[in-house]
Order: sequence, then structure tokens, then C-alpha cells
Amino acid sequence: MSTAMRSASPQQPEQTPSKGPFSAAAASRYGDRTSPATTKLGQSGWLTPDFALVRNGYQIRVANGAEALKAQTAKLIERMYSARDLFPYGTATTLEKHETTIVACRGDSAVATLTLRLDAGDGLLADTLYSDEISAVRASGGKVCEITRLAMDPVLGGHDALMGMLQVLYVIARLTHHITDVFIEVHPRHAGFYERRFGYRRIGIERICPRVGAPAVLLHLCEARFDELIESEASRSKHKPRRHYPLFPTHSELARLQRILLED
Repeated sequence: MSTAMRSASPQQPEQTPSKGPFSAAAASRYGDRTSPATTKLGQSGWLTPDFALVRNGYQIRVANGAEALKAQTAKLIERMYSARDLFPYGTATTLEKHETTIVACRGDSAVATLTLRLDAGDGLLADTLYSDEISAVRASGGKVCEITRLAMDPVLGGHDALMGMLQVLYVIARLTHHITDVFIEVHPRHAGFYERRFGYRRIGIERICPRVGAPAVLLHLCEARFDELIESEASRSKHKPRRHYPLFPTHSELARLQRILLED
């Protein structure tokens, strides 16, 4: 389930994937990682431990292995979900090995977060309500994942925080794990935002999500649709408004980001 998020007018972002400049600040702000070298990324690939993508003042980081950052993320989820009378699930700092938590930080604070959950172990959390819909995609050969624990501070977060997290999610899900289908459960009143802004399509009827104690619908984004939207946005003139993925990098830029994010 997702919290409410405000949209912002797109502006030209400063984007700097960095292996070094942010590492000293990260060590003091968020604590040392559990491993001094690299952190295992799901079932393939190794994360560069001091990775950060800088986008208009936000540092987009991966929380796996960074205990202090995970603790900040848990507090953010609890605060945002409780403010909307939702059960604050996902506040434990322990991540399963097929989960990756992406965080947008501003200064010393975690201001937005989402978790990518791969289809392993007990499957997806969305299987609880929508196993038929998700299993149909699996049966057709789809490799599925879901976005969970999405939360954003309505004051400190913003468009660039969300788009930066989606860039890192794309690199991990599509380029690294070769995911073909992404699912997300959202409150029905937020579904239109995801459909208009990100190209999702509604495939599950409204049900009550037991994790947050609120109505939910299931949204789906397939690889063809995702890639089509990125290509169409990349080909637009900078003077034309972009509906879905404004100022999202080209595929070559995303591939470069993957090389920096992952150890060879």
C-alpha cells in the first residue's frame, strides 16, 4: 500500500551517481554498513557500499546493510502511515534477502522510501489478495516483483526524490533481475495518479488490505509499457511537457548507473 504523494512541477535535475564523494558523509550520518566491502543484492550482483545518486539535493541510497538508515526509514514509514490512519506495517529493520529498500535522503533525514520485493520465498505480499491476477502473469512467463512500503514526507519529499528512487528501482529490477512485470497495491483514491503519471493499469478489484487496514486495488506495469514510456519520454523535446517519466534518463544512462551501483 502507498501513502499519498504530492506531485511537483518537473525541473531539470542535477544527477550525479557517485562512488566516493558521499561515502564519508554517509558513514557519519547513517552508520557503518554490516559489511566493510559490499552488500549482496538479492540473488545476483553486489551493491557498491557508498553508492549515492544525487538529484536536485536528494541523495538516493540503498538501505540494505546500513542499519542506521534502515532505522530512519522505519520511523518514516511509521510516521507517514500513522498520519493517514493506516497500520504502519514494514517498520521492522530486518529485510528479507529478496527485498531491497531504496531511500531518498535530504541532509541528515530520510524523506522518502520504497522497497522492491522479488518473487521468491513466500512470493509477493500482494498475493494475499490478488494471487489469481499475479499467478496469471507468472503462468504467461512473466517474472514479477512488487513495490511495497512506499512513504514520502509531504514537506521534505517531492518529485525529484520519487523519480530518483524509480531510477534506482529500474536499474535493480529491469536491468539486473530482468523483471518483466511490476505490481503495486495502492489506495483506490491514489490509483488515478499512478495510472496517469506512471502508466500503470488497474487489474485487481477493490479489497481490504489486512496489512494496513484500508481499501486497496492492484496496479500492474508490464515491461513493454514501461520501456515504451521511457523511450517516448527520452525522444521528446525538452520544451514539451512529459506525462509519465519526466526527465527520466535514457537507457544508456541507466546502464551507466547500473555499472556504478553494482560491483562487477
